[in-house]
Amino acid sequence: MQALSSVEGGYDMLAPKFDQTPFRTPDGVLDATAGALRPFGTFGRGVDVCCGTGAGMGVLGSVCQGPIVGVDFSTGMLAQARSADPDARWVRADVRALPFAGAFDLAVSFGALGHFLPAERPALFAGVYRALRPGGVFAFPIGAPQPITSRWYWALLGFDLAMRVRNAVWRPPFVMYYRTCPAVRLVLAHRAVRRG
Repeated sequence: MQALSSVEGGYDMLAPKFDQTPFRTPDGVLDATAGALRPFGTFGRGVDVCCGTGAGMGVLGSVCQGPIVGVDFSTGMLAQARSADPDARWVRADVRALPFAGAFDLAVSFGALGHFLPAERPALFAGVYRALRPGGVFAFPIGAPQPITSRWYWALLGFDLAMRVRNAVWRPPFVMYYRTCPAVRLVLAHRAVRRG
């Protein structure tokens, strides 16, 4: 059922068991991100873009002094996040049109960039850029490219090909691609936003 639904509907269904799946960002990635951000000093307010069940909120809590906010468009994921951390602020919104302007010093996103087609990423970056105060930081870890001899290379390629076939023959589309986020494309999307 999840594979045949929309991104939002699929994550609503997956939400109760999401933290037990391999799709949740590993703690090692979260810890490494927090460690990479600490040399920048303490931030004020923070936002987790596409927060899911809220795993990244711990990163914000460890480096931000001010309030932290999680934003996602899946009602199911936000319900799980809210039950795990009722004191945080949770906002349901499309992150391509974040309902904030100049509100945050730090934005983070974990594992969500594959839900945006390359043509959609400038809107995503523009929304985050608007939500940040001048000098704010947007941090999102991305994996190193896998060598062609790696089983992960072939597993991720196979997953992406299966998703492309699924989206070619079934509606609504479920956008989730692992191999559309190389660093060079993200830099180009960021530059397009900065110029615009």
